[in-house]
Amino acid sequence: MSNASTDTAVDERIKSRSRLREALIRPELGGMVGTVAVFTFFLLFAFDSGMFNSQGMMNWATVSAQFMIIAVGACLLMIAGEFDLSVGSMIGFAGMLIAIFSVTLGWPVWMAIMLTFVLCVAIGALNGFIVIRTGLPSFIVTLAFLFILRGFAIFLPQVIERKTIIGGIKDAAEGDWLAPIFGGKVLTGLFQWMGEAGLIATFERGTRQGQPVVDGVPMLIIWAIVLILFGHILLTKTKFGNWIFAAGGDAEAARNSGVPVNKVKILMFMFTAFCATVFAVCQVMEFGSAGADRGLLKEFEAIIAVVIGGALLTGGYGSVLGAALGALIFGVVQQGLFFAGVESSLFRVFLGVILLGAVILNTYIRRIITGER
Repeated sequence: MSNASTDTAVDERIKSRSRLREALIRPELGGMVGTVAVFTFFLLFAFDSGMFNSQGMMNWATVSAQFMIIAVGACLLMIAGEFDLSVGSMIGFAGMLIAIFSVTLGWPVWMAIMLTFVLCVAIGALNGFIVIRTGLPSFIVTLAFLFILRGFAIFLPQVIERKTIIGGIKDAAEGDWLAPIFGGKVLTGLFQWMGEAGLIATFERGTRQGQPVVDGVPMLIIWAIVLILFGHILLTKTKFGNWIFAAGGDAEAARNSGVPVNKVKILMFMFTAFCATVFAVCQVMEFGSAGADRGLLKEFEAIIAVVIGGALLTGGYGSVLGAALGALIFGVVQQGLFFAGVESSLFRVFLGVILLGAVILNTYIRRIITGER
């Protein structure tokens, strides 16, 4: 047989797929469809409400960034085949630690923040260690820590301060070198110029007359962008990302192939705790206080954002960009209903419809991938 005929021979081991099929199996598909649908809806019904001016856009972008930060950690952990239901309680617990360390004990804020990160990431590692060593479902282990951490978030301030909200963090953070990384703003000069050029709205009266209504981008949004980029690159461009998929897809087969499944899962629990702590620090720096009820139900919101973004509950499949789109949908719907003049309680109705649609779509995608009927 000639070389030419050999080169043109079709390798029967290679299965060709249409472009439509390739598009359908992308994890981000559900998130992209949902994002287009949500923005179309609010462009039609809330375009003149101020939702899409500089202040309105910053409002829903900030809320979306909150969901994005915790969704990145939840996404990678779910792809690795595990859940963490203690995320919301971790947010309240971490915020309370910062308040106690900095306000009650008088430590420098930078020290309080760094120690809080160390403790919370260690708790994340403990979650993972217990799951690996006992073989218990992560749902059960982290559900236990949901109550443990929330209990400490309520107990500690009551014992130490006789109250469940501790304020004064902004005063304690005055002049601190680390606090602005979580509670400051960037691009303030750009927004000042845009206000002077008439490109964005400015205050018309009062002490801030002539100053832009939106005077910068909160660090919360910067953290969301950084974590999304980090998570996406880690998952799609590195060997460790392949390990995450393998650990969630078939852990036993992954172990037989030399993948350190236990290490991967514990590190993902630690990263989820890290993301929750980032959220907590940004939150206490914004409000200047810590409350025992902060982060309530955030664990479910993170999981919902990840599912809307295309991840399968069974693990081994998902996308950080899809989770970010799911979080964006969350934030836009939550704020958009207010701008559209719709009863805010309908937020959960919208969310339920979007979630149901995403799960149905994900089920269809799984059948395409696995060949199930």
